[in-house]
Amino acid sequence: MSFDLLLGDVRSLKEKRSVVRPIVSELHRKYAVSVAEVGDQDLYRRATIGLAVVSGDVGHLTDVMDRCERLVAARPEVELLSVRRRLHGDDD
Repeated sequence: MSFDLLLGDVRSLKEKRSVVRPIVSELHRKYAVSVAEVGDQDLYRRATIGLAVVSGDVGHLTDVMDRCERLVAARPEVELLSVRRRLHGDDD
């Protein structure tokens, strides 16, 4: 799963880190997912956060991804521009 974010009033990469890092930390802490900033590292006001979760139950997987998406969308300091989901199974 990946989130394309537009950051609010950010004027430096240091300010960007102060916005992105708490989101990444909260997702990891609350939902035990692997998460990191994976794109747009050189742009001040854009960020791409990638997230991975493993489960034997597709229902649980969908629930966790829905919760992660709601958490990111609810953050007032960012605008969620798009979300991309990709599911992999044994056949992939």
